[in-house]
Amino acid sequence: MLRDAALVAGKDLRLEARSRVALNQVAPFALLVLMLFAFALDPDRGILARVTPGLYWVAVLFSGLLAVQRAFAVESTDGVADALRLSGLDPAGVFLGKVAAVAVQLLALEVLLGLGVVVLYGADPSSVALLVPTCLAATLGLAAAGSVYGILAAGLRVRETLLPLLLLPVLAPVLIAATSAFESALGGFPGEGWRWLGLLVVFAALYTGLGLATFGVLLEDG
Repeated sequence: MLRDAALVAGKDLRLEARSRVALNQVAPFALLVLMLFAFALDPDRGILARVTPGLYWVAVLFSGLLAVQRAFAVESTDGVADALRLSGLDPAGVFLGKVAAVAVQLLALEVLLGLGVVVLYGADPSSVALLVPTCLAATLGLAAAGSVYGILAAGLRVRETLLPLLLLPVLAPVLIAATSAFESALGGFPGEGWRWLGLLVVFAALYTGLGLATFGVLLEDG
C-alpha cells in the first residue's frame, strides 16, 4: 500500500512540477486573496490583526479547493481513470498517494501565505510549537476530505461547481478549529489552542480512515 501511495504521489507531484499550475495559478490566487483583504481592512489595523487567523485559513481553504480539483481533473482525461482502475494498485494506496500530493502542495502554499500575513498583516508567528502541528493536522484533514469528495465528483460534468458545494460544509470544522488555534497562538495564549488542535487531529483521522475504507468503491463507481 505504501509503495503504491508513493507511486501515485510521485506521479501527481511530477505532473504539477511540469505544468506549474500550483506555482502560476494557485499561489498567485491565494496571495491576491490576502492582498484584497489587506486593502479592504487596512484603515483599521486593529480589526486586521484580529481577523488574521480567519483570513489566512480562508485563503488556504479556497486554494485547497483548486488543488483538489486539479488532482482529480488530471484523472478524468484520456481514460486515465480507467487505466488507474486496471493498474492493480491498491485503492487505499491510491488514496494515500492523492492525499500526500495534495498535502505537499498545501504545505508549500501555507508557508508562502504565512510569509504573506507576516508582511501584510504584521502577524507575530512566535508560538511555532502550536502553529506547525496545527498546519500539519489541518492540511491532512483538508487533503483527506478533499480526496474523498474529489473522487465522488470526478466523473461528473459539473464537478467544478459540485465539489465546493459538497466539500465546504464538511470542512467547516477544520476552518473553525484551525482559526481558533491560530488565534490563540498569535494572540499569545497558546495553551488555549491545544484543544482545537485535538479536534483537527480527530477530523484528520476520521476522514483518513473513511478514505482508506471507501476509496476503492468510490473509484469503481466513478
